[in-house]
Order: sequence, then structure tokens, then C-alpha cells
Amino acid sequence: MFDPDLPAPTLQQVLRLEVPVVVRLGQRRLSVAEVRTLAPGSIIELTKKADSELDLMVNNKEVGCGLAVKVGENFGIRLTFVGDVRSRIAAMGEQPVPEASDELANKPVAAPAS
Repeated sequence: MFDPDLPAPTLQQVLRLEVPVVVRLGQRRLSVAEVRTLAPGSIIELTKKADSELDLMVNNKEVGCGLAVKVGENFGIRLTFVGDVRSRIAAMGEQPVPEASDELANKPVAAPAS
């Protein structure tokens, strides 16, 4: 909440704020029944091709994309596209609910391996 008795933050204070950044491999929608059947070993096929670029997300909004890389023992992303500063700042507004929009959205989940 905004408190009118407190001084407004400076630009430097705002720029030091940390925001969550997510790299999305893919997504899809599952029915509640499918979620109930998930178990170790279940395979969920995602709506992205295996060689597609990954999405760079800020506040659940795409702001760029890139390729998966290995950085030491960790994963990373080599950016191939980043939106302009205005779109990145706009992404820090309200959160939309992402939707899967592919033919896999209604495809059943593979059963766990026995």
C-alpha cells in the first residue's frame, strides 16, 4: 500500500529491487483428474518442440527468449531476443493467467513407467 506520509522511493532504490525471473521450458493444461494421477515417473508432454527457444518471463509475461546453456553445474539461458525496456517495465505490472494454446492441451498424460 502507498503511505502518503513516507517519502517516495528514489529511482536508485527502485532499480535495486529484485523481481522473480522465470525461464519457461513449456506449458500445457491438465484436467484435475489428470493432475490427481500424476506420480513419480509420469511424463507430461509440453507444447513446445524440443529444439525451440525457452521463454524469459518477468511477472508471468514474456520479455525475451533464448537457448538453454550449461554454466558450470547449472543451467542458464543465452538470450537471443529481449524486448525493449518499456515492455520489460510493463511486464512488472499485473499478472496474467498463462494458457496453453496447442493441440497438446487436451492430450492425456503418459502413465508412469513401471
